[in-house]
Amino acid sequence: QVQLVESGGGLVQPGGSLRLSCAASGSIFASSAMGWYRQAPGKQRELVATITSGGYTNYADSVKGRFTISRDNAKNTVYLQMNSLKPEDTAVYYCNAQRRGLYEYDYWGQGTQVTVSS
Repeated sequence: QVQLVESGGGLVQPGGSLRLSCAASGSIFASSAMGWYRQAPGKQRELVATITSGGYTNYADSVKGRFTISRDNAKNTVYLQMNSLKPEDTAVYYCNAQRRGLYEYDYWGQGTQVTVSS
């Protein structure tokens, strides 16, 4: 029904950059809050960044100032620009689309691996 497809993950050296993309199928995108979450081995999934349908953003303290979330409604795509990457950023990154209210949902992508290592 609804599919979120991530791309852009990979291996990068500390201090490097990556840009993740998440393309959403269907007509949910414009009315959805979008987010990026991550989960490292042995750790809980955590919020990385969110962006509302109106473009308001929120970031985890651990990535604030280094990561930027944005969205292109014409392409039904949300992005995560990751700069100054650290080894502790290594995790599987998941794209999320959610809405709360009369018709609510919570969809997740399959995840994409980001590895920061020398």
